[in-house]
Amino acid sequence: MDPMFGMTRPPVGFGPGSQPEADEEGLAYLPMPSGMRTYDHHLPEIADPARAAAARALLERVRMALAGWTEGEEIRIPVDRLDAPALSLIDEALGEGEVAVRVERAADRLEIQEATLAGVWRVRSYEAGDDAPRETVLVGAFPRVALTRAFPPAPPAAETPARLPDGLMNGLPILTELLDRSAGWTRGDAVHAVNFSLLPHTPEDLAFVEARLGVGATTILSRGYGNCRVTATATPNVWWVRYYNSVDTLILNTVEVTLVPAVVCAAAEDIADSAERLAEILDAIGGDAP
Repeated sequence: MDPMFGMTRPPVGFGPGSQPEADEEGLAYLPMPSGMRTYDHHLPEIADPARAAAARALLERVRMALAGWTEGEEIRIPVDRLDAPALSLIDEALGEGEVAVRVERAADRLEIQEATLAGVWRVRSYEAGDDAPRETVLVGAFPRVALTRAFPPAPPAAETPARLPDGLMNGLPILTELLDRSAGWTRGDAVHAVNFSLLPHTPEDLAFVEARLGVGATTILSRGYGNCRVTATATPNVWWVRYYNSVDTLILNTVEVTLVPAVVCAAAEDIADSAERLAEILDAIGGDAP
């Protein structure tokens, strides 16, 4: 009862207009990412432990590199001299993780795959004239070779065109901001990001900025919670970072000015965890490294 008017109020959430009509569709929500990838504890099957000695020796070097890793360090471990059975065992032990990288420049190509152990990277280098790729295992936050080859030696010209495309709204000031940040960037600077998902812009703005920034050599796919695709532009230290949900709908579109976007890098605590996980794998393999 209302103490002032002596009337009974209807319960909250009831009454005309509070419930959907029978033929009324519900709210259409954008599908969010699903199917999160998690670490799968996998131990290789060893039919003949004696033949696994070379593989175990290399994995022990990787474990020691992970355990002693410090911020900013990168440790290279060649695997070219291992035979096919040893390489097969290493493939099984390391597996494939979330991040894959492809670097294409002229006739050369790099294919880089993170292991299921964060901070461990398999690098295959394909060069013109080689019969087979050269392979290396790297331990670090992100392979430097994918950064040193990401941007062309000569960035695109920064001059403003005599006639701007029709339909521009914010394209020119956004481009000017990004070029200015790129030109003044130094190692250690904080990330500078432009979020096209929140910033008012037209399709012509997006096309204009993309065309002027150009296309670099490095493409990265991170398959964590949904997909994140990171591509280098032709402008130094400028990256497109696009997030997609599980049905491949773009949900976040940003440009970052940085050494490399943090989303594709292994964190220090994850690298420390990888050292412990690899120790468990080595225990399962058994035997002593030569």
